Amino acid sequence: MQFGRRSYLKGCVVGLGSTLSLAGVAGAAEGEEQYEQQYETVVDVVEAGADNGGDESVTPVLREHVGDNTLLKFPAGQYYMDEQLRLTGFENVGFVGENATLIPANYHEFDGPQYRLFRMGTSNTPGRDLRFAGFSVDQTASDTGIRVLSAVVEDGLVVRNVFIHGIHDSGTWGPGWFDITDSDGRGLVERFCAADGGLHVEDTPNAGNMWRGPTGIGVDPNHRGTLVFDSCVLGGFPGTGLYASNETGRIDVNGGRFRNSGTASIRLGGATGTIRDATVVVDENPHDSNGQHAIRLDHGDQFALEGISIDIDQPNGDAIRIMNGVDTTSITNSEISVANGLNNGIRIDPEAGATAIQDVDIEMDGSANAVQIQGEDAGAVDLQDVRITGDADGSTMRHAILCYRNDCRFDGLSVEQRGSNKRRGLELRGDDATVVNSEFETTHTPIVVNGADNVTVENCYADSVDDVSSLTIIGGSGSVSLANNDFPDGVRDDR
Repeated sequence: MQFGRRSYLKGCVVGLGSTLSLAGVAGAAEGEEQYEQQYETVVDVVEAGADNGGDESVTPVLREHVGDNTLLKFPAGQYYMDEQLRLTGFENVGFVGENATLIPANYHEFDGPQYRLFRMGTSNTPGRDLRFAGFSVDQTASDTGIRVLSAVVEDGLVVRNVFIHGIHDSGTWGPGWFDITDSDGRGLVERFCAADGGLHVEDTPNAGNMWRGPTGIGVDPNHRGTLVFDSCVLGGFPGTGLYASNETGRIDVNGGRFRNSGTASIRLGGATGTIRDATVVVDENPHDSNGQHAIRLDHGDQFALEGISIDIDQPNGDAIRIMNGVDTTSITNSEISVANGLNNGIRIDPEAGATAIQDVDIEMDGSANAVQIQGEDAGAVDLQDVRITGDADGSTMRHAILCYRNDCRFDGLSVEQRGSNKRRGLELRGDDATVVNSEFETTHTPIVVNGADNVTVENCYADSVDDVSSLTIIGGSGSVSLANNDFPDGVRDDR
């Protein structure tokens, strides 16, 4: 779906109420006089000869005046660029616009690599202290999608208020790429918005030269510091929406709205990371993607997801998928809604580590698991105060929660699944499971113990709408301890 201008601008202010503390990075309300003091040289690019009428390329003027300890100011106007500005090994450089619009040349007329407007730093020669703020990018003309900014810096990155208008239809690299190369370095990308997304590469003039097409925002293995993405907005990109793939860096996503990208709208890998107060929507598959996870965690030591809202109106991937390379994950105070389809709410892969899910609402209307816990001994999974509702049926996946793993605990569950085709509640296949203080109302059997040993069920209520049994213990299961339960449909024990 392509956003209209009104919804685009509304989306770009999502999450502006969030607070952020970042050492060395000025606040969102900083004035011009504050940051101008940080530079020895301040250049008005129009006074320096740049055309702000959008007719002549401004790159030669920028190239002439950019340098260390220099701020380039862009007064109101339109700035046409038909070649890349490249600078490496720099110190303290800024580009600031005031009602300034960048207009990229189209794919066929761009001089040199059609990949970027600004390439600031490389992995071999990164810069330090880069500011890029206050620009609209007009790529509404045909074949004008391009990477607006590639920023590879050791420390001190500030990117703020970059609004990209128009679908990325050239098939070249996506609009933003950011790395912090110093392990102690920090960077902020705030309100970087590309709500219209991009086309699949086969529908662009770059067909055959890229896999799938652009990613909205990328972070690669050269990132080793801390990057904060605050209040960013990304529409549907065929590669990925926000994709961070590194081994030792940290990624924090605060607020923002992410929609309809292939693979995942947010995809993280790194030492550690957080996603807080973000909204993710999957309601269209504009690129015929085989999978569109809302959030995918690839690998890393520790991830925390808090206050997120996921709405999957057209399921084509799990709402949250935690993959084998992730050590620990927590998901708290969040809402997930999955419409009719065969994709899960939360899927924990067999080798993914310990996971805690607390105070989460999951609405399931399709025949899939609200929570699927795979593996045996990869690490304990705890669900506390998780509420599962919806009209899901049991035609494909019988149970709202399917647990293969040992040492799992379920405390304060509320499962209301009264769909057709024998929809059930919780199936335990892992040993040493504990279910306490929970309520189940399901069409078929609310609780099933299937081959598990040393299971404890206490202080639970479980009602089968079809009056089959409140608890079924399947043959081959081990010991099951029951205490203080209310099971109006009784216990079926087939051991």
